[in-house]
Amino acid sequence: MGLAIKKITARSVLTKSGISGIDYCVNPYVGCSHGCVYCYATFMKRFTGHAEAWGTFLDVKVNAPDVLSRELRRTARGSVMISSVTDPYQPAEKQYYLTRGCLEKLLDYQYSVDILTKSSLVLRDMDLFKRFRNITVGITITTDDDTIRKVFEPHAPSVRTRIEALKSLHENGIATYVFIGPVLPMNPEVLSESIYCHVDSVLIDRMNYVSKTQNIYKQMKFDRWLQRDVIENSIMRLRKGLSGKNICLC
Repeated sequence: MGLAIKKITARSVLTKSGISGIDYCVNPYVGCSHGCVYCYATFMKRFTGHAEAWGTFLDVKVNAPDVLSRELRRTARGSVMISSVTDPYQPAEKQYYLTRGCLEKLLDYQYSVDILTKSSLVLRDMDLFKRFRNITVGITITTDDDTIRKVFEPHAPSVRTRIEALKSLHENGIATYVFIGPVLPMNPEVLSESIYCHVDSVLIDRMNYVSKTQNIYKQMKFDRWLQRDVIENSIMRLRKGLSGKNICLC
């Protein structure tokens, strides 16, 4: 099934955040082509009129940088997350440059910025990152096993690609973190070792919407990963493997 892309104009781009420690969120897109089966952001369909399956549509806010520029002139300074309900560096960003455009506007005012993505396209904007006084870039990595990744994140970049992007960011002096959320079937020791040298901090979260994925776990014979003790054991092993890093459980 292909991706239906629609260009839209936004009235507002800078929204108040409900995330602890983050004042605002910027989402240059509605929807996401990664198609992650566990994604909490599917609730956005209720507000946008989309009935299509998640991962099959994308609304492109073509005026996002211009709208953001106007909003920043009259908004109190604060921290901004890019993005909270979409991936700011999904493939469409190669064409539309909306995330980069928004970053350029935020740079004008030196807002504190937090970026979260699954994509190595984030490396394209390294030149901008180096000009911010306060910026953190996070890469979501939910498993060490690309076979598992293909089941739960069918159109997202490979695990290896994400780790290489993380390494490059860290080597260029950018503050980095990994979001291990949700904890998917994995070898915690392998994942910990592969990211340890490339992160300043780690966020870990459980599968919060089991109803979205329960059938997949059963079909793939991953049933034991639905058991709380298995997940808690994996989290304990992750914390042990990442000892010395700043670790936060969501």
